[in-house]
Amino acid sequence: MYFCIKSKPINMQEIRNQIELLSYDYFLETIQLRRHIHQYPELSEQEFVTARFICNTLKSYGISSKLLLNDTAVIAMIEGQNPKRSMIALRADTDALPIEEEGNSTYISVNKGIMHACGHDVHTASLLASAYILQKLKDLWEGSILLIFQPSEEKFPGGAIRLIKAGLQEKYTIDAMLAMHVSPEIECGKIGMKSGKFMASTDEVYINIKGKGGHAALTHSFVNPVFIASKALIELDKAFHAAMPDEFPSILTFGRIIGEGKTNIVPNDVFLEGTLRTFDEEWRKEAHKIIKKTVTKIAKEHNGNAIIKIANGYPVLINDENVTNICMQAASSYLGEDKVEKLSYRMTSDDFASFSQEVPSLLYRLGVQIEGKELNLHSPTFDINEKALEHSPGLMAYLAINLLTNINR
Repeated sequence: MYFCIKSKPINMQEIRNQIELLSYDYFLETIQLRRHIHQYPELSEQEFVTARFICNTLKSYGISSKLLLNDTAVIAMIEGQNPKRSMIALRADTDALPIEEEGNSTYISVNKGIMHACGHDVHTASLLASAYILQKLKDLWEGSILLIFQPSEEKFPGGAIRLIKAGLQEKYTIDAMLAMHVSPEIECGKIGMKSGKFMASTDEVYINIKGKGGHAALTHSFVNPVFIASKALIELDKAFHAAMPDEFPSILTFGRIIGEGKTNIVPNDVFLEGTLRTFDEEWRKEAHKIIKKTVTKIAKEHNGNAIIKIANGYPVLINDENVTNICMQAASSYLGEDKVEKLSYRMTSDDFASFSQEVPSLLYRLGVQIEGKELNLHSPTFDINEKALEHSPGLMAYLAINLLTNINR
């Protein structure tokens, strides 16, 4: 594959070789970046130190940056030859989770009760290393690359939609966007992609079942919200699955019940909290109606009342077909065809979905599996196979250049 810069033909294979070399040479520095970020995690909307660290690191590469969203977000631009030709955005999320880390690594979190248990430290370090590579080779590619270090992925409404509302798209004409997420279930050295609907929408469901408290032995004197809540959960499960479409998965799961009674005390209220995840906006709206109708009906049938709140969360994450095809071919060239897996639906969600609803986008999964060790996202013992950082920065840089070359504005 060839394209021209200033009338001089450039061999994409040679560019690939240079990217691979830089990624390998910067491998140890990338590990150090990741370990530093891991050691000093910050919660959503509090990523002040992380943002400053990113700015300083970019400055050391000769890349200027600016802070947004109350100094928690960082954006920066790398311009190649003919910078107005096209623009690709590369995004990493930077926030951590309220989890107390367990382990004895040299880079364990020093911030009590806060941990990078979802791999955002990897995403950030890898994108910084990609920026280093792209800056080094900026004379060999055409177009512009916008770097987005986004805060608050783990907290509604999410940093992505906040950046969109802050006018990111009005200021920058973005032709396509890329992001990646670690996957402990994928072998290290491999990645996974899926075209079309990939990650689920996610809504938070809050239900307050109101009854009438009293002595548990005096059955005529109370309306038991514990019983109503129990029946509501069973009937909800039946109604939801009866209406659920067959062509894609959906989930309605409740993970929290609060009923502050005792063995002989019936409480006034019971609170239910759960999550709804779907892959279709029309079915998502219909599911909201089913939840409200079913719970309200059950509560009234037993002389109680129900207050239902559904917090609309992230939309469905859609991987653009054209962007995915370009990147799948490029990834196969960079890693080898056997290293690129085709994935299915994921019931987890990511606020990158907000970008994917606005701009042709792709979020792919990076294998970080440690052989013989069970790794679970959002767990206090989560870690990664750092060998993945040897190729991940180069891969994203290579995908970005291929998109700049092949995307149609």
